[in-house]
Amino acid sequence: MEILVCVKQVPDDSVEIKFNEKTGTPVLDGVTPIVNAFDGYALEMATRYKEANGGTITALSIGTEKATDALKNCLAVGADKAFLVSDESFNDSDTLATSYILSKAIAKIEETTGTKFDIIFCGLEATDYSSRQVGAQLAQLLEIGQVTAVLAVDPENKGISVKQETEEGYRMIEASVPCVLTITKPDYDPRYPTMRNKMAARKVDVPVFTAADLGTDASKVGANGSFVKVVRNFAPAKKEAGVKIQEESGEECAAKAVTMMAEAKVI
Repeated sequence: MEILVCVKQVPDDSVEIKFNEKTGTPVLDGVTPIVNAFDGYALEMATRYKEANGGTITALSIGTEKATDALKNCLAVGADKAFLVSDESFNDSDTLATSYILSKAIAKIEETTGTKFDIIFCGLEATDYSSRQVGAQLAQLLEIGQVTAVLAVDPENKGISVKQETEEGYRMIEASVPCVLTITKPDYDPRYPTMRNKMAARKVDVPVFTAADLGTDASKVGANGSFVKVVRNFAPAKKEAGVKIQEESGEECAAKAVTMMAEAKVI
């Protein structure tokens, strides 16, 4: 089974991101870039599938040279190969442009390695710009099936059996391959790399593809190829601290609360 995991490097979401008041852009100086959390779940699920059923995992990322660190982290926790797609013309790509670039990269990797991917794993969403669109758009461009919000995957006949999260719980779906899966948080966390695996991953050469290598259409990438334009980023308003009401009885607390709401003209 040939497996591809799409990975995005994002700012550490455990750190509060501040914004430049003049430009409205996030200030990322000193913020450590990490593998997107949902992509980490995708890689862990793919690795468990490989360990149980065999196969090869390839990690793919779009980004600057710094994204090589994210890919090498993937190599240390389950991926067998990794490829980076990097070109200045890809800057400011929206989800559709990003999906187009990924589709061209997948075709290039398959051509280069002489293999065809059976399952393409994507994180359900990114923690920097959450849209949940890339997996679906990639499947459309590749003209293959997709299952979203996946909690588990197992082989089934000549395809796969997928546990999909729903608002009511979950449902089981059988899918043929090739297909795209977008992974939500399962009931386990990604593994940590061992020191031995980290040292081995550092020595691996990660091939880099440019726009020229992929043969991308300049009108379909970057700002020119994007339908969505980011006008401004801003931090959400912080919630004010709540008000404690401490009276002698519950009835007095309720009366005080109603009075305060009436004075604030919310009732």
